[in-house]
Parts: sequence; C-alpha cells; structure tokens
Amino acid sequence: MSSAIFSNNFTFNIGSNEHLFVILMFTIGGFFLIYFSKNYLNKQLQERVGMLFAYTLSATVIIWSLTKIYLGTFNIQTDLPLNLCNLVALAAPILTVTKKKVFYEIFFFWVFAGTLQGVITPTLEHGFPHFDFIKYWYIHAGLIVFMLYMTFIYHFKPTFKSVLKSFYGIQIYLILMLIINHYLGSNYFFLNAKPNSGSLLDYFGDWPNYIFVAELIMIPFFSLFYLPFYFARKKVLVRT
Repeated sequence: MSSAIFSNNFTFNIGSNEHLFVILMFTIGGFFLIYFSKNYLNKQLQERVGMLFAYTLSATVIIWSLTKIYLGTFNIQTDLPLNLCNLVALAAPILTVTKKKVFYEIFFFWVFAGTLQGVITPTLEHGFPHFDFIKYWYIHAGLIVFMLYMTFIYHFKPTFKSVLKSFYGIQIYLILMLIINHYLGSNYFFLNAKPNSGSLLDYFGDWPNYIFVAELIMIPFFSLFYLPFYFARKKVLVRT
C-alpha cells in the first residue's frame, strides 16, 4: 500500500477549491451515469449497473474498516460503520436485490436530509489523496447519485407516507445509537456532541437541545424533499 494515501499531511477545508471540485465531479459524473443508463441501456443492463453501484458502496465501507483494523488505527468509538451514511451504504445492495420500495422510502429521506448535509459541511479531516477522503466522498456523494439512480432508472418515487416511514425508521436507529453510545462512550449520529467542523446543528442550540429541535423539524424537513414529487404528481393529475 502506498503510504501517501494514509499520510496525515493532507488537510481538508470546507469551502476550499478541493471541496467544490469534488462536488462538481460527482455532479457531472452522476448526471452522465443516469443519462447514459436511461437512454442507452436496456432494463437488464440498467439493473446490473445499479447492483454494481450498490455493491461498490457497500464494499468501500467494508474495505475502509478492514484497512483501519490492518493498520492498527481502528477505534471502536469512532470507526464502527454505524453512522447513518455508512449503514445506508452497507444496506444499498438490499434495495437493488429485493427492489422493495420500503427500503427506498426510508433511505431516500435519510440520504437527502442527512447525507446531503455531509456533502455541504463534511466532517472530514484529510484531503486528497488520503484514503479517508476517497472513502468519505464516494459514500456521501455516491449515495446521493445512487438514490437519484433508483429514482430515475428504477422508477421509485416517494409519497408522504414515505416521509413517515423514514421518520419512524430513524427513531429506531436513534434509540439503538443512544444505547451503543452509552456503552461505548461514543458519539455516533452526533447524539452526545455536535460535529467539530460545523453543521446545521449549530443553529439548534447546545446539547441536548439540538437533538430535540432536530426531532421537531425532521418531518417538515423531510417533506421539503418530497415536495417536487408532490407537485409532479399534481401536474400529472391536472393533465389527465
């Protein structure tokens, strides 16, 4: 393994050219992946691409964890794949294999309300070409592209009931993280402290107030990402 990708000499800064460049690259790459699949691939190949995408997301999390264990840098308080984005990445193949809409409904709002925040305000210390940088961006930006792929290629669409399902799902996840954090002394899902790099949670007050505020606004926040689908359905109904 090249020592460069594990060096601590690469610092990542929010809003830097590096940050903006990687967002631009995933935006362009995601657009062309979906456009090419939609217009030039048959259904069977579209699904193969979707499955490959899902498996690479899952494999990235697994390889990252195994690499940290191999290097002796794995910390049970910070490196278990329990953060929301890592869990969705691990579960992504379930969606492409089963094609069950309930997984899409739950993951869609988790990704666009949660993972998107990780793209805008990354909790990332290392810049390119550090392995953490590569893993972080492939998971976070990759999940957004993946969910758009599921929407435009697999033709899944959320409903308002999907908002509620995603909300209930995150309550179960929250309870599990509270238990795990209690026993490990960890901060998974930022339930014991806000991220140091800054995030939307900074506007919600100190601990534990920001948790209650996030709970109160979660359904309205999820609903914002449902609105485009609501108006699209309404437009279709008007035409018919």
